[in-house]
Amino acid sequence: MAADLGAVAQLLEASLDPRQNKQAEATLRQEEQKPGFSLQLLQITASTSYPYNTRLASALCFKNFIKRNWTDEDGNYKLQLDEVATIKRELISLMISVPAGIQSQLGEAVSVIADSDFWERWDTLVDDLVSRLQPKNPAANIGVLQVAHSIFKRWRPLFQSNELYTEINHVLNKFGNPFLALFEGLDSFLEENKSNKENLIQGFTQFNLMVKLLFDLSCHDLPPMFEENLSGIASLLLKYLTYDNALLHTDDDTEAGQLEFVRAGIFEALTLYVQKYMDVFSSHVGQFVQSSWSFLTTIGQETKYDILVSKALQFLTSVAGMPEHASVFQAEETLGQIVEKVVLPNVSLRESDEELFEDEPIEFIRRDLEGSDSETRRRAATDFLRRLAEQFEGPVTKVVLRYSDHYLAEYAKSPATNWKAKDTAVYLFSAIAAKGVPTASHGVTATNPLVSITDFFQKNLAADLVVDESAHPILKVDAIKYLYLFRSIITKDQWQEVLPLLVKHLGSPNFVVYTYAAIAVERVLYLADSQGQPIIAPATVTPLAKDLLQHIFSLIQKDPAPEKVQENEFLMRCAMRVLIVIKEDVVSYTDIVLQHLINITDVISKNPSNPRFYYFHFEAMGAFIRFAAPANSEKLEQALYPPFANILQGDVQEFMPYVFQLFAALLEANPSGSLPNYYQNLIAPILMPVMWESKGNIPALVRLLSSIIPRGSQFILENQQLVPILGIFQKLLSTKANEGFGFDLLESVVANFPPTALEQYFVSIMQVILTRLQNSKTEHLTLRFVRFYHFISAHDDKGYSADYFIQVTDKVQADLFTPIYLNIILPETQKLARPLDRKTAVLSFTKTLANSEAFANRYKKGWGFTCEALLKLLELPPLPASKDDIIAEHDVEDMAFGVGFTALNTVRPQTRDPWPDTGADLKAWVGRYLKEADKKHNGRVSACVQERLGAEARTVLSSYIA
Repeated sequence: MAADLGAVAQLLEASLDPRQNKQAEATLRQEEQKPGFSLQLLQITASTSYPYNTRLASALCFKNFIKRNWTDEDGNYKLQLDEVATIKRELISLMISVPAGIQSQLGEAVSVIADSDFWERWDTLVDDLVSRLQPKNPAANIGVLQVAHSIFKRWRPLFQSNELYTEINHVLNKFGNPFLALFEGLDSFLEENKSNKENLIQGFTQFNLMVKLLFDLSCHDLPPMFEENLSGIASLLLKYLTYDNALLHTDDDTEAGQLEFVRAGIFEALTLYVQKYMDVFSSHVGQFVQSSWSFLTTIGQETKYDILVSKALQFLTSVAGMPEHASVFQAEETLGQIVEKVVLPNVSLRESDEELFEDEPIEFIRRDLEGSDSETRRRAATDFLRRLAEQFEGPVTKVVLRYSDHYLAEYAKSPATNWKAKDTAVYLFSAIAAKGVPTASHGVTATNPLVSITDFFQKNLAADLVVDESAHPILKVDAIKYLYLFRSIITKDQWQEVLPLLVKHLGSPNFVVYTYAAIAVERVLYLADSQGQPIIAPATVTPLAKDLLQHIFSLIQKDPAPEKVQENEFLMRCAMRVLIVIKEDVVSYTDIVLQHLINITDVISKNPSNPRFYYFHFEAMGAFIRFAAPANSEKLEQALYPPFANILQGDVQEFMPYVFQLFAALLEANPSGSLPNYYQNLIAPILMPVMWESKGNIPALVRLLSSIIPRGSQFILENQQLVPILGIFQKLLSTKANEGFGFDLLESVVANFPPTALEQYFVSIMQVILTRLQNSKTEHLTLRFVRFYHFISAHDDKGYSADYFIQVTDKVQADLFTPIYLNIILPETQKLARPLDRKTAVLSFTKTLANSEAFANRYKKGWGFTCEALLKLLELPPLPASKDDIIAEHDVEDMAFGVGFTALNTVRPQTRDPWPDTGADLKAWVGRYLKEADKKHNGRVSACVQERLGAEARTVLSSYIA
């Protein structure tokens, strides 16, 4: 074992070296197949004889290993049970003893384990944690609390459920009182050590974790022991909210320390208590409002206080939302004080903002845009002001307009020197003009009736968009951002006027200006009016599109380094939007766009670093393929194969699911073509099991295989590749997460291979499906099985039918068809929601009634049941169809990137109706079909109608036939 340890440690060290990391990671993935691998990693992580970086790499490797290998989709352990037990036993004491950086990696692993095992399969954990707490030893407590927080923070986003509340109660019964006792011990420890810097920092690090845990433990309901001790908790929080000690100050103005973290955490907990437990917390609120008020009016402008200031403002914002407490802010004089002493200092531009604007423009934009993750003072102060305006609209508007006018007058005196005054004025005006939260898709949708959005723009901002050089770039950004923010309020006609100005600003030399122009152009192109018509007609965009795209692509590629090319996702999103808007008009300059897209793909695949950028990049490629490929399918297939194949050969994991989807879209653009050689060569590699290990690849690979099969079925048969494809179907069907993809693949196989090729496998296919239905039936699985039955039964053009299905099922087990048909197929068919699925079921039932020998002779009652089910499908309304043609907008802000699968909207698979010739009126088609069948089978259908149907069903069916 020890020799192995050294070898694994060497691999971990190699994985830190960019020259050999790919190779080392591949070898580590092979090592992890061996039993006990996780325990070796824990030994290396624990051992002080290895360098810190090796131990950190080991902890990281352990975390990723646990994420992949702890349990399968159905919650069963994938590791040996003794390995599982050892990990749970050793992990906590290990986590407590290692340095902080390693601790946080192990903490994530603990979270993953807790997700599946806590608390029933790990009911000793809380006792274990409590037994390690020591009232006056922060060094020991920090690790324990870190573990506790990594488990309990999982509760924050969850919806309430009995299981969740049972878990929380299990924790509180064991952990609640010791936790409160620990607060008392910590308080006296901090008193005793107020002149010992090292102990003080340790104590505050523990305090920071305890405040987070206070939040975790209270996030769903107020724990009874907290309620009993609420006064004590409140006075402790108040004491440390106003606590100061020079030993805790950081030397750097930009770097927050433990003191700032603790105070920010206290504000966060207070905000929770105000929002959820006001009935019991109400009497304590006044003192906190008072102390946060005095704190906000005296705190410095240094960036290290930013998080703290924004948390304090969030607390005041939640208090201001409650009429009984908001009244303290109501008097006009008080509101004036608030604007002057709290809002203004936090919305006006600071030197650090200007530096960011100059030196890290992309960071400036991300912080400045609504909805970015970072908590800025500006956003928090704006939210506070808006909340006050909700309560006292008139007085707040009056006070703010007074300040806003004052700053505009200052600017007018000397525009060159006083430009910051105008920036503040615009910011203040926007803050009270908007109501509610701006949405990612439409910006601000409701405004303050006491002001005019368009007047303010015409008077104060339009000139900054027109004048070229005199206005400061930040004022240009203000004007563009105003348009962006109020884009839904500005009328169609006004947009026609300002759009050319925005497009012109894409040519600005300033990074932030041209990026904001791209952001605004992209969003207005997305915008539609109440009738669903675009605000900017595509005809307006088409003549500009070629130059626009050329320009945006050249901005993206201005600096050829991979990290610079993909730095600015806003430009890429704009290019994507232009391609979506102009649709087939891109065909006339296919070559230019194609070349740019390929160049960008080649550069960024060397080192993918910005998931948002490459998501928009691949959506842009998707739009391009969707609209340009039908006219140039061979050209695009040839041009795009090399860059895509390079990504697969280079094993660029992040891009693979995208590339598979784009390959599929290319093939679907020319469904009648034969399969080119290079796609034939792709089949063997994508059938390899290793390709299907990554969850994110599965939906994309199924899509790709399903688009290869129609053009390549002959090649697949000649190369004996059908059996591996069926093997993949079987593997996909075995888990809940992938069963739907399994059926997608199976339907593609059945639709495209001749029945003679599939005959020998059909019984085994059916066995696999029926076993799964018997052992772990889910609603989704059942519906997919029903859909598959109808798919087979309706495809008589391919030699299938209900009778074929019956034969196969009876080979699995004699007379098995009857219970399946009566208990699953007939009742569940009504639940099919998609119009095409319902249509397939109508065809399936109709063809069964018309042509099935088994139903005519063997299942006489079944014929009647089938007819009733058919009438139900036709008479009861299906769910409304969705519009398939619109390229739906993911709200990209909410997408979890980099993990798993992200579907590309621009190349969503188009549903094709295999039976277009039934006409729109299905009832009439059913009538015609049964009438013809009746002739063909010498009156058999009419005889069944008379003998096997009730009077009501007979009347309805006759109305179709008539």
